[in-house]
Amino acid sequence: MVTMEVLCRHYSTGTPVRVKVDETAAYCQWAEVGLEQLTGCGLGSDDLFLAPGLVDLQINGYCGIDFNRPKDLELSGIAKVVAEQRRLGVAYFLPTVTTGSQERMCKSLRIIAHAMQDREIGGSLPGIHLEGPYISREDGPRGAHPLADTRPPNWDEFQQMQEAARGGICIVTLSPEYPEAVGFIKRLVNAKVIAAIGHTNATEEQIKAAVDAGALLSTHLGNGSHAMVPRHSNYIWTQLAQDRLWASMIADSFHLPPDVFKSMVRCKTPERTVLVSDAVSVAGLPSGRYQTLGMDVELFPQGVVRLTGTPYLAGSALNLLRAIPRAAQMAEVPLATAIDMASLQAARLLAMGTTVGLEPLSRGTFSVLRRDREGSLEAVLLAMDNSVVHHQT
Repeated sequence: MVTMEVLCRHYSTGTPVRVKVDETAAYCQWAEVGLEQLTGCGLGSDDLFLAPGLVDLQINGYCGIDFNRPKDLELSGIAKVVAEQRRLGVAYFLPTVTTGSQERMCKSLRIIAHAMQDREIGGSLPGIHLEGPYISREDGPRGAHPLADTRPPNWDEFQQMQEAARGGICIVTLSPEYPEAVGFIKRLVNAKVIAAIGHTNATEEQIKAAVDAGALLSTHLGNGSHAMVPRHSNYIWTQLAQDRLWASMIADSFHLPPDVFKSMVRCKTPERTVLVSDAVSVAGLPSGRYQTLGMDVELFPQGVVRLTGTPYLAGSALNLLRAIPRAAQMAEVPLATAIDMASLQAARLLAMGTTVGLEPLSRGTFSVLRRDREGSLEAVLLAMDNSVVHHQT
């Protein structure tokens, strides 16, 4: 028996849509309706719209849970992150394991792989993003990753990590500056794992060789770089110029100033741009000093995370729901386009380079979002596979 009907509009077409929820909040579907059916449908508002469930390809942690601190990482903690992300309209995300010792990384991968098998939360965890350890050792491009643990690509070592992850690693961010990189990328591609360029000091030739080998993505393009680069010949321009490379970007206005973000989106086009949060464990917490990714960081009231006592960024406190209106404003694109960059485009990218198949917008998987007068978004409802996994009453 239906106990609630929500009337909203399709985020892209504006078509009236009726969402039906059963009395146990265990079943939920939507259907388009005609204009003549707009009355008598229960809860409804022009500020509500049906949208895809969001897809975040890079989350290092959230609300105090750090995927890179395995000694404290438990299934309950991962479940907490999943619940918080669902509350924000994120249907799917890739837990991200960053540069560390082989032992530490494998421990995190095993715990996350176990969570991926869990019936309640595993559906939100389609894969794992491995960011490092095969990144540049240079200050600047290395970002906040520990120097002692950065190293050249090693296929046997990666296979050990993939075994720990039960085959769950679907994106590897690495730098093509190492002699071993091209062969490693080819093996990733053959294994249906996306090779992503990031935290790199690679030359133009090395980046082009990586793309020829099958690299598909630039990870948080424009970040993980030197503060000063040659104005014409540098690894940012080269990646922008490679039409075969997609780009993920952090739309918090700290990692990329608005003019830079706008220029990059126009260069890559929204169809090859994916919004990511790159959230670290302090995201969702009050401002203050914390430890995350093994470092002392400070979360400031405006939402920026920096290594304590330095100007250097250390991940973000962003979430995709907040990133969408900022991306639309900075890139001067419609809100629907920004929503696509935070959902459908990520799913398309995964379908191109991996065996992961997602349907962020179907009759059974979708979200209902509300936009307030200031333009901020909140997730009123998130359904996955016909089941309501978040419902704000």
